[in-house]
Amino acid sequence: MSNPRLPAKVRRAIIRLAGGSCEYCRSQMRFSGDPFSIDHIMPRARDGSDEMDNLALCCLGCNNIKFISVEAFDPVTREIVPLYHPRRQRWSDHFDWNLDFTLVVGLTPTGRATIEKLQLNREGLVNYRRVLAAMGEHPPADPIRRRRY
Repeated sequence: MSNPRLPAKVRRAIIRLAGGSCEYCRSQMRFSGDPFSIDHIMPRARDGSDEMDNLALCCLGCNNIKFISVEAFDPVTREIVPLYHPRRQRWSDHFDWNLDFTLVVGLTPTGRATIEKLQLNREGLVNYRRVLAAMGEHPPADPIRRRRY
């Protein structure tokens, strides 16, 4: 976890809420060679808070690409739409997997825009998913969203 200002209790709660997976690309912490961080969904640079409703578990790749973004172009409608918000939206309402579970498919403008902006189907992730799927370790379960922190 890269933010020493967040208490360990908060970091553990976010990891539990996320089911140990990046809340954007669904990469699993336990198989990652890179550290995961706590993402500010609404970045601090845009006055985002450290409240639980603004924090998400994020892999290094998604966090670096997202940076301070909160919206992006939907490649179908070409409209600017909000990025997926892990605390206010369910992953499965905006995304699904292709038949072999290697590609994230956007179901909504927000899903499609998030896939494009965060590059959720970048080559390394597709390869990672292919290997984990062959081992029976992918896709991860969609965590049940509970408001208990």
